[in-house]
Amino acid sequence: MKRLWAPWRMQYIEGPKEPGCIFCFDPEFDADRHVLRREEHALVMLNRYPYTNGHVMVVPTAHVHRPHLLSAEASAALHVLLMRSTEALEAHYGCEGMNLGMNLGRVAGAGVDDHVHYHIVPRWNGDHNFMPVLGDARIINEHLDETYQKLKPVFDW
Repeated sequence: MKRLWAPWRMQYIEGPKEPGCIFCFDPEFDADRHVLRREEHALVMLNRYPYTNGHVMVVPTAHVHRPHLLSAEASAALHVLLMRSTEALEAHYGCEGMNLGMNLGRVAGAGVDDHVHYHIVPRWNGDHNFMPVLGDARIINEHLDETYQKLKPVFDW
């Protein structure tokens, strides 16, 4: 079995964290936080530390650490937004696949373990390369602000 190492993630995992929850903020800061869409029970925002272009997070507005703590209405709204987001990303990027996931707890890889959230990572055939392993670098071919400007209209349904 081959192992791929991602040592650059330790800087993020062990580094200083912003005070408070990164997902709980006033909607007036949505553009600064790269929020693509905000609804009553959930929002979609770009990941500040993306694995690929278009890596977004779908986040309930309720601050809970496990999905079963969401109300039925909030859970349904979260999952509708998750489905609509995958559809929007696929249409915009023409990606050939996606990784969808929710890491529950620090040991499961959650960078934010007290506020559940989904990750959507667009994927393309052949998008693995040697740079993260040999060069200790991940290639993201577009600045986060540019990605935000391009994707914002895509999420205005």
